[in-house]
Amino acid sequence: QAPPHIMFATLKFAALLLAVVVCWATQDYDYNDAEIDEEPTLGDSPYGSLWPLPQKVKISTVVFKLSGASFHIFDAKESSSGASCRLLQNAYRRYDEYIFTSSRKQGQNKSKKALASDMSELQVWITSADSECDSYPSVTSDESCEFTGMVFVFFHFSHLADTLIQSDLQLYCLETFSQLVYKDEYGAKSINRTDIHDFPRFAHRGLLLDTSRHFLPIKVILANLEAMAWNKFNVFHWHIVDDPSFPYLSRTFPQLSQHGAYHPYTHVYTPSDVKMIIEFARLRGIRVVPEFDTPGHTQSWGKGQKDLLTPCYSGASPSGSFGPVNPMLNTTYDFMSMFFKEVNTVFPDAYVHLGGDEVDFSCWKSNPDIQKFMEQQGFGMDYSKLESFYIQRLLDIITTTNKGYMIWQEVFDNGVKLKSDTVVHVWMGNKVEEELQKVTEAGFTTILSAPWYLDYISYGQDWQKFYRAEPLSFKGQLASSDESIKTPTCVKYIYGNFPVFWPNTPGLKMPK
Repeated sequence: QAPPHIMFATLKFAALLLAVVVCWATQDYDYNDAEIDEEPTLGDSPYGSLWPLPQKVKISTVVFKLSGASFHIFDAKESSSGASCRLLQNAYRRYDEYIFTSSRKQGQNKSKKALASDMSELQVWITSADSECDSYPSVTSDESCEFTGMVFVFFHFSHLADTLIQSDLQLYCLETFSQLVYKDEYGAKSINRTDIHDFPRFAHRGLLLDTSRHFLPIKVILANLEAMAWNKFNVFHWHIVDDPSFPYLSRTFPQLSQHGAYHPYTHVYTPSDVKMIIEFARLRGIRVVPEFDTPGHTQSWGKGQKDLLTPCYSGASPSGSFGPVNPMLNTTYDFMSMFFKEVNTVFPDAYVHLGGDEVDFSCWKSNPDIQKFMEQQGFGMDYSKLESFYIQRLLDIITTTNKGYMIWQEVFDNGVKLKSDTVVHVWMGNKVEEELQKVTEAGFTTILSAPWYLDYISYGQDWQKFYRAEPLSFKGQLASSDESIKTPTCVKYIYGNFPVFWPNTPGLKMPK
């Protein structure tokens, strides 16, 4: 039986080099060379609890035992990291608890001595000069893993089976190792000698959670981050604000959440909350990319920031309702400049998601001042040009913060001038392959989420459609480059998302 956390699943991208080295000189190894099937099949997996399925797996029939009394995870003496690396030490404790929780809580194995067939330790050897202990994960983080079963004499353990992780960033290799551990028929922790060559197919394996439509308690966010790490997801796309509510508590503009949140005290994420979530994610190799979507999806913004939104008109008089951000006022851009400077300091990731989707032009069309501005700018009646005008000025502001940006596909479709490192997020379900071809041929990195909106609930085994969705099934000169496509999963409208999300998400076609 696999550790309890293996029941969940995730996807993520960075890179690791991991070598499992076993010292066992007297045993011949009988390998079952595992090939990866293209189509899902029903029945027990021949690979146990490995998830996502590694690129290449060879599982031997040779079994070693792990004793809670003798097994330890620690740094190899050659490692560039050591006891001062909190990220690693935290991970060692975490995975030790995952593997041995029940036995150690019950006080078992305290006096048991290690047997000759025991695997006594897992040594972690960080080979990179920069162990990344104090940095945040990035899109370039190394996540490749190498488990190699072989006779290894360096440690001089002639009777113990030992394992070496050789890596630049080993968090997901530790996860793979923990997934190999199981209980035999007598309840003993066991592990088969295994060769694994693995690396992520996509650099961005993300989960979107919407905390505006439904405020999610911090414990729910942390539980999802934990499950993401178990399943090797590496990007938490935090859709933190939207029309319904503004739960982000801004130090610069506290009135935004004071008036825009469902409740100004109980339903907000304070600066300390955000910092804790980012650190919790960092310790699990997960990036946190916030989304602050404008000019649409901003009704909650307007409740706390006067004159930010466009007044809508009914005939010649204001209707009392408001539309998207007002793109003609200089005060709009002054506000955005100050707000995103704060975002830049609060969220350390190299990217921020700027949204730009589903802008309703009807309010702009009704406003006489906007109509005059359109005429002055020579936009005629093409309100997509007005949207592009706003987006372009916003992108100029973001550029001054030295952050990269992600945008929804409509911004690209409307012809906004984008920097070469812009990430275009394809989410609309119609003509997906055509859109991917256009975006990648234009030279932009792409995130694809269109096939994986889990709020579209259906009866039966709907996980199969998620599994069969192939991100690279489009024509285009970059179609063979996995690095140009990134794949997240989106959950917007489901409250209590955990039981809905995690049974479905493991079906995403990431392993190979």
